[in-house]
Amino acid sequence: MSQPTSRAIIETNLIEHLPYELDGGIARRAAIGLVVLATDYTIEHEWRRLFAGVDGVALYQSRIHNEDRITPETLRAMEPRIVECTRVITPDTPIDVVAYGCTSASMAIGEEQVFARIHEAKPEVRCTTPITAAFAAFDAFRARRIGVLTPYPADVNKIVAEYIAARGYQVPVFGSFNTDRDTIVARITPQSIEAAVREIISHADVDAIFVSCTSVRLMLACAELEKNLGIPLTSSNHAMGWHALRLAGIDDRLGHFGSLYELPLA
Repeated sequence: MSQPTSRAIIETNLIEHLPYELDGGIARRAAIGLVVLATDYTIEHEWRRLFAGVDGVALYQSRIHNEDRITPETLRAMEPRIVECTRVITPDTPIDVVAYGCTSASMAIGEEQVFARIHEAKPEVRCTTPITAAFAAFDAFRARRIGVLTPYPADVNKIVAEYIAARGYQVPVFGSFNTDRDTIVARITPQSIEAAVREIISHADVDAIFVSCTSVRLMLACAELEKNLGIPLTSSNHAMGWHALRLAGIDDRLGHFGSLYELPLA
């Protein structure tokens, strides 16, 4: 059989430089970056639910390597890694806020040091951490006597208690599940959280409750728990989501997430 002497040519109309218009994109009101622990199973889930209800605010995430075991040493080891993990968040466009998603490391390293590492990558950005946000929440609640619940082991709890007290807040009662694994913390039920908070408030009069750790699942249950407990309540993810929005100039009232989301920054 003879071979074809020619090949069919398919002609395509190529239309270039079509006109287009620009809008503000999905971040037309604000862009918020989040540095998530490699071992965190919770914060992205909770924040997706939050940000889905805030029009024009975009969330961009990066993960930072850390050890599953929670110790002062493993927490402090993250500090030099913060820079690059911040740098890769939308590197060529402005961002309004960067949140570093580890409560205990923010205290073990120190907020100012965390912010310094973030600013090495993004010098102009506003910053928050879970404990920074918690302090802002306490002030918004006008709360000075704080009941604290953590999942941490004793050596990390010591850092937390001393750090909060050093900022001028009283901690008349402090409870803990005393585990050192994020994989376990992420599976603690909201019912267990409620029972632990009830135990805490039975031991002292407090103005508000703070549940520490971004792996704790509380944000989606916070409003209902506040009603059940009759006391202002916040957690690491809950406070930091609110604080990031307020730092970005977003004042939307989102009371279905709890009383904090009705409040401005103090």
